[in-house]
Amino acid sequence: MTYDFRLHFTQELGNRFGPDTDSWPATAERVTPFLAIVVDALGLDDGLRWFEAARLARQRVLEDERDDSYSFGFAHYLDTATAAHEDITLTVVAAFEAMKGAYEVARRERSVDVDVYFECAAQACSRLSDTRRRRRQQLEQGREKQAAAQ
Repeated sequence: MTYDFRLHFTQELGNRFGPDTDSWPATAERVTPFLAIVVDALGLDDGLRWFEAARLARQRVLEDERDDSYSFGFAHYLDTATAAHEDITLTVVAAFEAMKGAYEVARRERSVDVDVYFECAAQACSRLSDTRRRRRQQLEQGREKQAAAQ
């Protein structure tokens, strides 16, 4: 699964930054393994949900900064948005720590907002999930045709 996600994520980055990977932000290469861990641990559907939650958490941090108010930080807002604290399993911990790692690495890049990575990851999950659903439907239709032919 990780390979498929990485491929689709890279395609989304190409859509965003163009085909010349040399012109991509330096953090793109470093963030990719962290985001792949999230999908590998949680699967496509929950991965998509977590990437959307990460976007909300990032937005909360930005709002706190803009309002010059106290911020509980990205990790707290991510925990709240995903309800990770309610289901502390190995997969949830792996995904949570990977998401925090991706955020910490990506926010060091001044030329791109970390939200771009979360958005591209969400789009990659969505497209990959749609592709897999279509493949399953095609397989089921093929089986039905074979059964009807017999």
